[in-house]
This record gives sequence, C-alpha cells and structure tokens, in this order.
Amino acid sequence: MEPEIIEEVAVATTPEVVEAVAEATPVEAVPAEAARAPRAGGRGAMRGRAPRGGGRGRAPRERGEFDQVTIDVRRVARVMAGGRRFNFSLVIVIGDKKGRVGVGLGKAADTALAIDKATRDAKKHLFTVPRTKSGSIPHQVEAKYSSSVVEIIPSKGRGLVAGSAMRTVLDLAGVTDVVTKIHSRTKNKLTIARATVAALKKLRSA
Repeated sequence: MEPEIIEEVAVATTPEVVEAVAEATPVEAVPAEAARAPRAGGRGAMRGRAPRGGGRGRAPRERGEFDQVTIDVRRVARVMAGGRRFNFSLVIVIGDKKGRVGVGLGKAADTALAIDKATRDAKKHLFTVPRTKSGSIPHQVEAKYSSSVVEIIPSKGRGLVAGSAMRTVLDLAGVTDVVTKIHSRTKNKLTIARATVAALKKLRSA
C-alpha cells in the first residue's frame, strides 16, 4: 500500500496540475498602499483618528458690556505680632463709552479677589454723563474731592486733552472735545478719578 500512496501524491503535485488549479482560482493583486496600511485597532489607527469631543470647537468668548481699566495698584503692609501681613488695593474704572462710567475700589489679600471687589464696587457706582451730540459736555465744570481739584472745559474739535486718571474716566465715559486741568499737586489717582466723577455729576443736560 505504501508505494501506491506515494505515487498518487507525486501525480497530484505535478506542474501541470498546479498550473490548472492556478488558472481556475486566480489571486487578485493587492495594491502596495493597502499592503502598507496599518491594521484596524493598531497603533497607526490611533494616530489618524478624529479628535475627542466629536470635533466641537469652543464658542468665541462674548465681550462684556463694559470695558475696564486698572488705574492704580498698591501693596499695603500691616505689621502684626507674627510679622508683616500684605494686602492689595486696586482702583478700577469701568464704562461703556456711551455715557455710563463708574469708579471702584477693592481691597483683598489676593489680586484676583481685589479685582472682583473693585469691579463690583464700580458697577454699584455707575452713572450716566450728559453729553452733547458731538460727545462733548454741555458746559464748563469744576469739582474738588479730598486733595484733588479738577476742571473740565468743552473745546470743539480738540478731541480728548487730559492726563492721569482723568483721561481714563473721560475716555470710558465716551467724552471727547474737552480740555482738562488738575489744579492740585497730588498724584493720587483714586482722588483724581473721584474728583473727575464729582465734576461730571455736576453737569446739567444740554
């Protein structure tokens, strides 16, 4: 029996039989790109996957109703039994440049908390400035607050001529075509800003 089995195997694997089988079941050619493509679930598939979150982009941050400017920052030290304790004092001016403006003061051990307090204080003290059609003020006005004495004079076509904290307050209030003067020697920006507010509150509607 053994010689017969060997002979049948040899006949089945002759070149003619192999060629006939190849013609009956042709093999499709595989492109080179597909051959090099990574398997699903492999490390290469992780690199090309979409970003997390379904492609959601963050919505643009909406701009607040008021612009705010910090005009003065002070670090105040208190001498305690265990050493010095530091606090921060900030003065912030907010306004919409359409006639509404406010000045606020905030004090805290952290700058972020002091800014938050000053912003809330400024919003509490918001008021509307009476302006002319050109953005100027109806008439000349002068005011005193603490050691600061300021004067605001309307001047057509001059723009905003001011310095120190007065410029910040008038700019955020949307006031233009005025000339300002500081008649005191103080450099305290808080008192200058509050003197400017006191002067603007004296204005009568045009």
